[in-house]
Amino acid sequence: MKSTDFLIVGGGIIGLSIAREIKKRFGDALVTVLEKEAAVGLHASGRNSGVIHAGFYYSAGSVKAKLTRAGNQAMISYCDAKKIPLNRCGKLVVAQEEGDLLQLDELLRRGAANRVPLESLSEEEVRAIEPRAKTYQRAIFSPTTSSANPRRFIESMEQDALAEGVIILTRAPYVRKDKDIIVTAQGRFAAGHVVNAAGLYADKIALDFGFSERYRILPFKGLYLYSDEPPNSFRTHIYPVPDLRNPFLGVHFTVKEDGRAKIGPTAIPAFWREQYRRFDNFKFGEFVEVLFREAGLMISSPFDFKKLALEELKKYSRRHLVALASRLAHGVRSENYTRWGEAGIRAQLLDIKSRKLEMDFVIEGDENSTHLLNAVSPGWTCSIPFAGYVADRIEKSVMQSA
Repeated sequence: MKSTDFLIVGGGIIGLSIAREIKKRFGDALVTVLEKEAAVGLHASGRNSGVIHAGFYYSAGSVKAKLTRAGNQAMISYCDAKKIPLNRCGKLVVAQEEGDLLQLDELLRRGAANRVPLESLSEEEVRAIEPRAKTYQRAIFSPTTSSANPRRFIESMEQDALAEGVIILTRAPYVRKDKDIIVTAQGRFAAGHVVNAAGLYADKIALDFGFSERYRILPFKGLYLYSDEPPNSFRTHIYPVPDLRNPFLGVHFTVKEDGRAKIGPTAIPAFWREQYRRFDNFKFGEFVEVLFREAGLMISSPFDFKKLALEELKKYSRRHLVALASRLAHGVRSENYTRWGEAGIRAQLLDIKSRKLEMDFVIEGDENSTHLLNAVSPGWTCSIPFAGYVADRIEKSVMQSA
C-alpha cells in the first residue's frame, strides 16, 4: 500500500499543470501523477493543433471565457521563458457568405465581453495581412492567437513538475476504486484527494466515485493534412466563421510554430475511445457502447448529429478536405496536401439526458475527489489558469470538510 496526499489520474497537460499548482500551494504535500502510457502527453495533449487561442469564441460568463484570455497570456509567457519556439502569427476569421456577417458581429461582441483584442477588417485590410485569404466583405483579426509545439511544451512542464517534487509514475493505469483505495497497475494507493484528469476515460473513472451520472464521453477523431509548401507560405491562421451551436470550429488553415501550414481538423465520430488508426486499441465493449450512443443521436439530437456525422465522414477524402480549405484561401492545390498527420481524439462530453454536446468545461466532485469531465479545446491554452481554478475548488472543498 502506498500513500499520497494528492493523486492525479492522467499525465496530460491538464494533469501536470494541476499537479504543479497543488505542489506550489501545499509545499509539504505528496503529489503523485498516474499516467497509463510509457510517457506523459501521448494522447490529446501531444496531438492537439498547437494553436494558442485568444478566447473570443466563448459565451461571456462561461469558464472557457474566464480562462482562455489568461491562458493565452500565461502560455506565451511560459514559452518565452523556456525558449519554446512560438509563432505570433495571429488569426483571421473570414466570412464566406452574407449569413456569416451576423456571426462575425457576435464574435466581436463576445471578444469585447471577454476583453480579447479583435480587429474588424475590410477585404482590402484582410489582403494586407494575408494576401491569399478569401473573405466576403469583412473579417476579424485576432492578433494574440499564436502557435507552439505541444510536445515541446508538455516535455518542459514534465521537467518542471519533477524538479518541484511531483512524483510521476508511467505505465500506471487506474484500474478501479476499492472502497477508499485506488487500485492501479503499480499497486494500491491511499489518497487524501483524487483528481481525475483522465481525458477520454474521465467519465468512466468519475462513475466509480458516484459522479458523471448524466454525462458520457463521445469520441471525435481529428485529422490534419500537412502542406508541402515552403514555410511562411501563409502569414496567419485562417478560420471560417464557426457554427456557434456546436463546439467545432470547422476546417481551417493552421500555421505551425515553424511556419508550415496544415488544414483540418476533422471531427469524425470515432467508434471507440482511442481509435487513432484502423483497429488500434479496439475494445469490443467500448465499440458497442459508442455505436449505441451514436445510433441514438442519429435518430434524434438537438444539434443534428446525423448531418454532422455524414459531413465529417466525407473528410476522410483528401480531395474533399482540400476543397473545403480552398474556400478560405487562394492557390490551394490538392497536390500540395498529401501527408496526413497523427490523429487526435477529442474527448467530447455528451449530456445523455438533454442529448446535447457540452460547450463548456464541466467539473464535478466533493472533498475527496475532483473530476474534470470536459477538458477539451481550448484546454491546452487554458491549462495554466485552469490548474489554478481547479486548485481553488479543491482548497475550498478541503477547508469546508475540515
